[in-house]
Order: sequence, then structure tokens, then C-alpha cells
Amino acid sequence: MTKPLLEIEDLSKHYPLRVGSRGGGRTSILRAVDGVSFHLDAGKTLALVGESGCGKSTTARLTLRLIEPTGGRIRFDGRDITQTKGEPLRHLRRQMQIVFQDPFSSLNPRMRVMEILEEPLIIHRIGDRRSRQARVEELMSLVGLSSHYARRYPHEFSGGQRQRIGIARALALEPTLVVCDEPVSALDVSIQAQIVNLMMDLQARLGLAYLFIAHDLAVVKHVADRVAVMYLGQIVEVASKNVLFSQSRHPYTRGLIAAIPRGGARDKTRHSIPLGDAPSPIDPPSGCRFHTRCPFVVDLCRHKAPQLQPIAADHSTACHRAAELPTPAPLQVTPPSPTAAKRLALYTTAREVPRHLTT
Repeated sequence: MTKPLLEIEDLSKHYPLRVGSRGGGRTSILRAVDGVSFHLDAGKTLALVGESGCGKSTTARLTLRLIEPTGGRIRFDGRDITQTKGEPLRHLRRQMQIVFQDPFSSLNPRMRVMEILEEPLIIHRIGDRRSRQARVEELMSLVGLSSHYARRYPHEFSGGQRQRIGIARALALEPTLVVCDEPVSALDVSIQAQIVNLMMDLQARLGLAYLFIAHDLAVVKHVADRVAVMYLGQIVEVASKNVLFSQSRHPYTRGLIAAIPRGGARDKTRHSIPLGDAPSPIDPPSGCRFHTRCPFVVDLCRHKAPQLQPIAADHSTACHRAAELPTPAPLQVTPPSPTAAKRLALYTTAREVPRHLTT
């Protein structure tokens, strides 16, 4: 059996905080990521989903060693890179790249597009000036932009064009893994579809693996092979995309799926996440962290933390009552509103977006 390209084992990131007044304050721990484990196969997409503040982006940055973990292990292509430093880490950067969420702040406004795309090649001492310029033109063509735009500054482009530039920069060093940190959430819906379709085309053409961070399950359902659901810094369910959307066993996952708008309204036949904010990661609840919002809570949930356990092939969940919960009702097929129908069409016509489109 082929080993996964990326393996994350019991990964944690804790931040010490001073809580309270200066004289009588106390030191507490913010558990941004707390014992996360998952794997990603070469050429596949694993989506990491959950509410804002659950630790998705921190996990992404830990994976790339942009921030240092408090504990756990990161294995890339069979090699433990948790303690890698210096030149070996620099070499590793060529294989692991990131597309940031905000295309407006992730590009240097003082650099032309050619300089932005050439910079990774210069840092890694790849090629001479002529070959680097040729590579820049190739990258721009790859993401559907004309090479004539190479001498423009980022402010001269639309949001969708800027994200294409961000994707081109991530591909400059020919990586095998690209971490996508909510790459379309800052874009208009119609532009989101173009960028998602572009990324899927690039994956098929270049054999890329994506760790895809998202909160929009409509996007996730379109792009992912497997999905990992995070809550308060922990993974609560992992499964293949089809299994997760049709046979989810964790109440939080069901709540997220129930919140997807269908035909302009939520599906009332499925359990929704209860009202109220998620607890603070500084002082998480004892036992199961979701028990304060769970419609199926029992006394055991309040006192004992469930472990992520396999319940079927490639399907694991962290819930004491996973085997007892009623089978999820099938998704209701209702005529979508005109707006919903337009959005659905955008996400299901991947090959209808021309490669030369520059929006």
C-alpha cells in the first residue's frame, strides 16, 4: 500500500496567555490546535472544515512549518520534518506551497507581477534571468492570464485575477503539496467558481495534492476527496466526501450539513447546530467539547472526552453515541431558488470556463 504524501500525528499548538488584571492575573493556555491527526494522499484533496476560530488556518501553517508546533509529528513523503531546520527546510519549501485567503494583502503592492512570480525562483537559485522570465510567462498562461500583464502592479487587477497570480506563485517551484487557506472566501460567488474550477484543472494536469481549508461546504462538496471536520482545535470526524455528506455520525458534522442553504432555506428535517457561540478554546468544556451545544448529550459526554475512532473503512468519528444516533435523513430534493440554481450551475460546469478567461 502506498504511503500518504502527508501524515499529521497528534499535532498541537498552544499559546500561553495572561488572563485577568496585572496584579492578580493568571496564566492560561489557548489550545488553538489540540491533538490533530490526519493524512493526505498524493494527487488528492483533503478538505479541513469547521466554524471560524476552530483552528483550521493554524493547522495549515503548522503543516508548512510557518509556525512551530507545541507537540506532535509532521511527516512529508515518508520523512519526519517536525524538527527540520536550515538548508533541509529551505529545500522542503519547494515541495510545499500555500495559496492565501486574501488576494488583496498576500501580494506585495510594490512589486510587479513578473517580480512576484520570479522571486521564488531567485530565492531558490533556479535558472538564469532569461529562463526565469520564460517560467513567469508559462505560469501566467497556466492560470489563464496574458503575459502582457506581467509588468503591472497588483492594484491593477481584480480580486479573481490577483488570486490567479497567488496560485501561479504557489506553482512556481513545482510543488507536490499546495495548502489552500480558504482561497475563494474573499471572492464574489461567480469568481469563486472560476478559481475552484481552475484549481481542479491544475490538480488533474500537474498531479497536485491539496489541503483545502474552507467553511463553505458547497465548495467542499465540489472539490474534496476526503473531509476532516474540526471543532475547538480537534478533529471530530473524518470520512470520504460521499460518506460524510450522506452518512455523517457526529452531531456537529450533521449541524454543518444541515446549515447548507437548499432552495433558499435550511433543511428543517435535519438537526441544526443549536443557537449560541462555541465555547472559548482558552477554557474548553470538560468531556466532549461539543456537549454544550449537542442535541444528543448524555452525562457521559460531560465527563469523558471521546477519542477519534474508526467506525467503517476510511470513516472515523469522536462521539460516544455515534452508533446509537438515528441514520441521517436523505437530503431533500427541492426546486432551488433562481439564485441557488445559478450558483449550482457555476460549480457543476467546470469545463465550461475557458482557460483564457482573465476575470
